[in-house]
Amino acid sequence: MKIAIEINGVLRDTIGKIEQTYRKFLMDDILLEESDFKREVTEPIDSLNLSNHFKFKDENEIYEFLYLEFAMQIFGHAGSSETFTFNDLNDFYIEFRDKYKIILISDEIGKSKPSTLFFLSKFGCLIEHITFYSKLTKDDVLSDVDILLTSNPELLLENNNVLKIKYVTKYNQDINCENTITKIKELKDIIEKL
Repeated sequence: MKIAIEINGVLRDTIGKIEQTYRKFLMDDILLEESDFKREVTEPIDSLNLSNHFKFKDENEIYEFLYLEFAMQIFGHAGSSETFTFNDLNDFYIEFRDKYKIILISDEIGKSKPSTLFFLSKFGCLIEHITFYSKLTKDDVLSDVDILLTSNPELLLENNNVLKIKYVTKYNQDINCENTITKIKELKDIIEKL
């Protein structure tokens, strides 16, 4: 059996770091600000649609912000979702690595891939199987998974044969899921029940 754990939202506070980086480099730095364009953050940040919460000139600017100019600041230097995320994840991995194949998955492109690898090494992640996917390869990755731990509403709502475990965040509270956790430590109990 293969258990996939999503990095964004479950292990990494990506949205929090996007907000911090946006405020610091695009709002606070007057050198980047153009007089006829006002940057703003619309709160609460309760969706993964960044254009609903952060004012950019266009979609191209969002891509450049995330995957070119500030990829390391966002994806490499983000904090973990919880204080002991990686302690609990490594404990889970050590206990279940001989029973299940455990992989990390993440929707990454461009410079966010090496930045994500830096993030995982920085926190001492022991899991050796890491798979990056895109919109084109998502179905291939998910078709090879039996259990998926994710916070992503789109993945939670996918109609496939993957058993889903929802990691609760601000942006997925309205999605019903039979298996739900609020801390990585709770994953062990759900896996043992299955």
